[in-house]
Amino acid sequence: MAESLNITGHAINLRNGDVEVLACGEPDAISELAAWLKDGPRMANVTEVTSEDAEVESKATFTTG
Repeated sequence: MAESLNITGHAINLRNGDVEVLACGEPDAISELAAWLKDGPRMANVTEVTSEDAEVESKATFTTG
């Protein structure tokens, strides 16, 4: 989803079961990704989505892991 919106950054599975997403891109694209994250991918059990602005260097690609 992120790549189709030209978003760079990452999605990382944390040890506690949470997923950290760092998304860099245009505000409308970030909003669309945030809305999609509330449902998550098929088979996901999303209970909460929180967000905060962060000052980071833009990434070249979007990675998962």
